[in-house]
Amino acid sequence: MAGLTSGIRRKRVETGTTDILKLTLTDQTRAISLFMASIIFLLLLALSLTASAQKQTNITRGSSLTPITNSSWLSPSGLYAFGFFQQRRGLFIGVFLSGISQKTVVWSARRDGAPVPSNATLLFTRDGRVVLQSAQGDETSIISASQPASLAAISDSGNFVLYNSASQIIWQSFDSPTDTLLPTQQLKAGVELFSPVSDADLSTGIFRLKMQNDGNLVQYPVNTPDTAPYAYFASGTSSAGDNVTLNLDPNGHLYLLNSTGFNIRNITGGGYPTKKTITMMKLDADGIFRLYSQNLTQNGNWSAEWSSTDDKCSPKGSCGLNGYCVMNDQHAECNCLPGFEFVDQGNWTAGCERDFDAGSCKEMSGSSTNTMEELPNTEWEDDPYSVLSLTAKDDCKQACLEDCNCEAALFTNRQYCRKQRLPLRFGRRNLQSSNLAFIKVGRPISTMDRKEPVIEKKNPGTGRTIQIISGSFVAFGVAMVAIFGIIIYRYHVLAYKRVSGNDSTGLNEELPIDFSSTVMPVKLLPTLSHVSGLWLEN
Repeated sequence: MAGLTSGIRRKRVETGTTDILKLTLTDQTRAISLFMASIIFLLLLALSLTASAQKQTNITRGSSLTPITNSSWLSPSGLYAFGFFQQRRGLFIGVFLSGISQKTVVWSARRDGAPVPSNATLLFTRDGRVVLQSAQGDETSIISASQPASLAAISDSGNFVLYNSASQIIWQSFDSPTDTLLPTQQLKAGVELFSPVSDADLSTGIFRLKMQNDGNLVQYPVNTPDTAPYAYFASGTSSAGDNVTLNLDPNGHLYLLNSTGFNIRNITGGGYPTKKTITMMKLDADGIFRLYSQNLTQNGNWSAEWSSTDDKCSPKGSCGLNGYCVMNDQHAECNCLPGFEFVDQGNWTAGCERDFDAGSCKEMSGSSTNTMEELPNTEWEDDPYSVLSLTAKDDCKQACLEDCNCEAALFTNRQYCRKQRLPLRFGRRNLQSSNLAFIKVGRPISTMDRKEPVIEKKNPGTGRTIQIISGSFVAFGVAMVAIFGIIIYRYHVLAYKRVSGNDSTGLNEELPIDFSSTVMPVKLLPTLSHVSGLWLEN
């Protein structure tokens, strides 16, 4: 019985093990099937997207465009075009949305160059170059490719591409973005977007968005180093490693992928409609990058679905040097520091300059010629040359007023006085800040402080010498007039005597001389003699 029982137990165990194995194998098979199905779905989706992106209009060598007649090459759907477009500064070349009522430029060639003449021609030359040819035949390169192109194309994704003879991409606009990112386009490591000057002027503005090599997506003002004090937006992914890319999907999903293709940060959630809707990400002139969408079936405007910040004073440098930004009814405004005025009233980014004469340390007498103006809740780039530990604002004000080198001061945390020199950068009003700013402003100097005008004293001998020389010239002039008069008189007397001596009537009496009827010859003088500088006839 014991052996039978043992055998029954062993059989049950073996049977149970077989069932478990069968169940495990079934689950594995089912999981593998689901995995394969997912892979196939993703491959089909990728192929579908690739096929869609690869719909393109091919452009052969020898093709050309002119601003007046054939001005652009259209993508197959007609949504995008490559060619001439008009902006406020004139004609330019680039890629733009042509299939909507509000034509939108998404890429610019030579954005900071001179406008294109209306009689110029855009050529895809027979030797594989894309150039702008003037009416005189001069050529300017529009695209710098590594080798001659055999074919050019504009795709339905908005990408302008050059191919070599092996159908390999040698250049594409997606790799050289200006201020816009389109769906399926990547912002690669080390590449940056630059804001335009304005919506009407697409030349390079004053802000940039950089996909850094350390994996961090950061915004800075132009002409600044890639360091934290100048940043005003960061994705916080600086430890993600190299080859991180910023990506935009057709549904508006904006995200960061690392070198292995793993999503390390969602910038936007996406989920926007893809049918009859287009999206794009743009770094705007105000320094904020936004996600836009537009319904292709409605002739409307772009809708901002997301922005990197709602604080329009956040971008550093928007008001230029010695200016500061103030939020007013959800709009950003620029003001000048007290005692300053705008360099260019129509261009706030040009900053502000003094409207008073600052003088020099030797000319100024401290508080007698200057005053300190207060700006509450104001801050700027903190770069003091001296920091004092003071607990009273009046002490900070007086300390700057009495310091010839101090042009502004920040009273922070009610315990520090931070002296600074001009120019001041990145100024803004922040209602969450308790900072109190002091600006040194010149004021008119009082009568007591004015210096008497310096009158140059003359040497008494100099005046006497001038009088003697002047008198000599007057005497010489009088003598010349007298000599001239004597000569004229003698001339007429001799002439009268000759007339009297030859008188056939025998009249010998002298006749009075009528000087008013005498005519002096002025040309063809036969004989001349020089007398006291005057030429007279003999």
